[in-house]
Amino acid sequence: MMTFQELLAFYEDHLNHHVLPFWLKHGVDRELGGVFTLLRDDGKLESDDKMMWSQGRMLWVYSVLYQEMGHDPQWLEFAQQTARFLLAHGRDENGAWLFRVTRQGAPVLGPESIYVDAFALYGLAEYVRATGDAEALEAARAIFRRTSPLLNDHSKLPTRPHPIPAGVQSHGPSMMFAYVYHELGVLTGDREILARALELAEIVMTQHLKPERRVLLEFVRPGGEEVEGDLGQTFVPGHAIESMWFMERIYAYHRRPQRVRQALEAIRWHLERGWDAEFGGIYLAGNAAGGKPVWHAPEAKVWWPATEALYALLRAYELSGEAWCREWYWRVHDYTFSHYPDREHGDWHQYLDREGRPTVNLVPGLGVKDPFHLPRALIYGIRTLRKLATR
Repeated sequence: MMTFQELLAFYEDHLNHHVLPFWLKHGVDRELGGVFTLLRDDGKLESDDKMMWSQGRMLWVYSVLYQEMGHDPQWLEFAQQTARFLLAHGRDENGAWLFRVTRQGAPVLGPESIYVDAFALYGLAEYVRATGDAEALEAARAIFRRTSPLLNDHSKLPTRPHPIPAGVQSHGPSMMFAYVYHELGVLTGDREILARALELAEIVMTQHLKPERRVLLEFVRPGGEEVEGDLGQTFVPGHAIESMWFMERIYAYHRRPQRVRQALEAIRWHLERGWDAEFGGIYLAGNAAGGKPVWHAPEAKVWWPATEALYALLRAYELSGEAWCREWYWRVHDYTFSHYPDREHGDWHQYLDREGRPTVNLVPGLGVKDPFHLPRALIYGIRTLRKLATR
């Protein structure tokens, strides 16, 4: 077990020498701007089309790297190129964000997922924080104005690659927009945006989170009533863990310590429910009643729940100092860094089967190699470890 100082050095080395070099070599479109993510693990392009989902995410990464890593001009340059590509090619005539475009920016798939809007807002807001860019700020505000009323009725929300079943409310949109609205609200000081973020956070905490059962249900009826059958018992541990560190940030800002404590406890619940005691690792999905989860590849060990757990546990320990955070952190750490890193090509194998063997992309209708969850977890982990290492 490493000290926090040693773990900090490990994270910095992993980010700078194992993860970022892969994306600098294979992902950056230095000619036209933006990022390639229709990639194989060895870096070979399956297509030079660009997923707008990924452009917003990578804009966030570049913008944070610029701010966190000594204002290195290369990160600012890549952020500017990506922001220009997003703003020039990302939206249709109604302001809805496209799903997929050609390398040059011509539409391939239209506005098929509200999550693209969320990631565009997330990236643009962070870019504004790094640069003060007025056009990007107005684009982010426009996303808020367009999407906020849409979130009231999930039956009409496009959410590729995970369509929302008829008659239910999904955790994903409320969780994601609560956080990105909060980030925009903090950036701008806009009380309307902050209030809407808090309203969505309350939907997560009072309708999807079931403290008496120690689980966050992915699907409920509007208002929070449980849905009958396996759909209504489905939980996604990684989603719940990511959501709860989102909630911690929102409720800490509003000085609601009881909600913060509840969010930290819920991180623990989902590690206990989601950990595979036989093979190790975090299941992609589970069923709170013991049935079959209504989710793709529920027994798979996908990379992003591991990244979210790593950061969430470090943050939980920073806030609480409780022993379970450290114990769970090292259990997740040991599995994660012995299974996911691609020692030959850099970055990670993003999809493992239940026994921990690399497998094919498991997300229907998406097909990307993601440049976001891992860098974010390492960047935020470094930020947290710098504080823990000084204690």
